[in-house]
Amino acid sequence: MSKHINFKFVFKVVGTLCLFEILFLLLCLAIALYHKGHDTLPFIYTIGVMAAVGLSFFLIGRRASVYEAGRLEGMLTVTLTWVTLSLLGMLPFVFGGYTRSVTDAFFETMSGFTTTGATIFAEVESLPRGILFWRSLMQWQGGIGIVVFTVALLPMLGAGSAAAQIYNAETTGIIHDRFLPRIRQVAQRLCGVYILSTTVLIFLLWMGPMGLFDAVCHAFTCISTGGYSTRNGSIADFHSIYVEYITSLFMFIGSLSITVQYFLLNGRPGKLIRDEEVRGFVIFTLSIAAVTTLWLIWRGEYPTLEENFRHALFQTYSIVSSTGYTTADYMSWGPFFWCMAIIMMIVCGCAGSTTGGIKMSRFLVLMKNLRNEFKKRTQPNLMVPVRINNITITARLVSQVLAFAFLYFLLIFAGITLLTLDGMDFTAAVGSSVSAMGNIGPGFGPYFSHFGQAGDFSKWVLSFLMLTGRLEVFTVISILHPAFWRH
Repeated sequence: MSKHINFKFVFKVVGTLCLFEILFLLLCLAIALYHKGHDTLPFIYTIGVMAAVGLSFFLIGRRASVYEAGRLEGMLTVTLTWVTLSLLGMLPFVFGGYTRSVTDAFFETMSGFTTTGATIFAEVESLPRGILFWRSLMQWQGGIGIVVFTVALLPMLGAGSAAAQIYNAETTGIIHDRFLPRIRQVAQRLCGVYILSTTVLIFLLWMGPMGLFDAVCHAFTCISTGGYSTRNGSIADFHSIYVEYITSLFMFIGSLSITVQYFLLNGRPGKLIRDEEVRGFVIFTLSIAAVTTLWLIWRGEYPTLEENFRHALFQTYSIVSSTGYTTADYMSWGPFFWCMAIIMMIVCGCAGSTTGGIKMSRFLVLMKNLRNEFKKRTQPNLMVPVRINNITITARLVSQVLAFAFLYFLLIFAGITLLTLDGMDFTAAVGSSVSAMGNIGPGFGPYFSHFGQAGDFSKWVLSFLMLTGRLEVFTVISILHPAFWRH
């Protein structure tokens, strides 16, 4: 029965996160005040509502016991955190009248926190600086995970199994590495790597043609593999080869497990070199970049080899990292590239990274399990385990990966069906559903640059797919299953 769920703990954590979110809203308010924008009052109103909701939730759960929280509380807490912050985070758009409807505001905010990067704005440059900063800041928080970030900073959530369940419910991948004994220590190290990478990228972008504000916003959305930009034309508007190569590099870095990045910075590069998932990802992406380069040369898209290579490399890492930046309209590159784009949108980066998709680790498990099935056709009694990094993946874990993949594709097909029901053409529905589920951003056809003209029903469907994809499918779907409440 539902009475066994520690709801007070859930309210306490969600309330704490809402109160913590006020610090980020204050930063946006400071930007708005500095630039004397008309977004000052919307942020003040939002801070007031956020404080009221956060304090109310915290008081409801103030006497909650963290030792009575388990997996159910972890999944419920993470899902409600994303939904609550998206509902409250949309208020600056609503109060300022920057969106035509609540649906648009929620879509934009959910896309931000889930690091999807799909936008309803055709003209982002018309937005005030505070709102632009808020869009980037949402993605930066969503990249490392609002919950993981807070677990690292608040001792209250770092106690025992409760913090571990929240951490596991929010982070991506098959297995969650704990290279330190306490989950709060792990979260702190990962946040440290995330902040360091962001700082380095801000400096590198600022050294190029970007001003400080643009450098900060794009560093936030690049490291988080989110993709929001302060320009209508995304990265292409800066007309800078330097910026394109720098962002390509950091989109690649953002596709790697933050744990692997930590070991690399800690003087243990062997972890990176020996990691089978990393090797698979590098081979996968460079192969696609090479094929795309040849495809563009064959089509005569750009006059020089360097231009063809640069655009192919950039769009490969933009899609596979689920960032969604653009330097070209790759819809004009033909259906062959669309097929490769769909594959990249589904696979994406490494487990434990900020990317979307099913992750390279699951892709490797699926491919190796398929290979073993072919072997068993000729040798029925052969016992061949699936191995990753010389570690045997248990049959139970392989079964979970198969179930994950089935549910992932089932949701994509359900999304396509619902989008076409709302009047979206089939090609656009396929691209939009796969993109939202993988937290990519750009869709196909008329939704390549923005979703402003999509129907309200379609926006709610896509918002649900964004949330489900960001929280690794089972976290959200489990809550909707009756067995969750009968536990």
